[in-house]
Amino acid sequence: MIRLHTPLEREALRGLKAGDWVSITGTLFTARDQTHRRMVELLEEGRQLPVDLKGAIIYYVGPTPAPPGLPCGAAGPTTSYRMDAYTPKILELGVLALMGKGRRSNEVRDSLKKFGAIYLATLGGAGAYLAQRVKKCELIAFKDLGPEALYRFEVVDFPAVVINDLNGNDYYEQILSGLNKGIVE
Repeated sequence: MIRLHTPLEREALRGLKAGDWVSITGTLFTARDQTHRRMVELLEEGRQLPVDLKGAIIYYVGPTPAPPGLPCGAAGPTTSYRMDAYTPKILELGVLALMGKGRRSNEVRDSLKKFGAIYLATLGGAGAYLAQRVKKCELIAFKDLGPEALYRFEVVDFPAVVINDLNGNDYYEQILSGLNKGIVE
C-alpha cells in the first residue's frame, strides 16, 4: 500500500502504476454531477470557486446523514462516468486525482494524461466501512443539493486503487486483457 497525503504533489503520482493500492490521508473534496455542473457554471461566468482545487482529490460521493457522534454516514463512491462531461474543465484547475467507481470515457482518460492527473477507484458497496475513515465532514458550498453538495472530508488511511495512471494505463483494461488471455494476476 502506497501512502498519499493531500494536497497532492505531482511528484508523488509519478511512481504510481495502474493497479497500485493507495492509502490517502488528508483532505478530499466531495462532488457529484450537480456540484460539478455548478462549479463549471461559476467558471464560465468568470466567478471564483468556493475552494482552491489545486493538488486536490475530488471524491464522487454523496454522504448520508451523520449518525450521532460521527462526522458522516455511509460514504461509498458513486459512478464516475456521470461526471465525465465536466471533468476536463475541472482538471484545468489543478485537480490531481479523481475518485469514484467504474470506467471513464476516452475524453476523460485523455484529459487525465494531458493535465497530469490520475483516476482512483474505491470500494463500491462499502460505504459504512469508508465512513470510518472520515474524521471530519464540513459543508463548503451548495447546501441546497443536500448530500450532493460540496463537502470537505478529512480522512485517514482512506483506501483506493489506481485505475488510470500518469502514463495512460488503465487497470480495468489490464484486467480484461488478462481474462481474455486466461491470465489473472
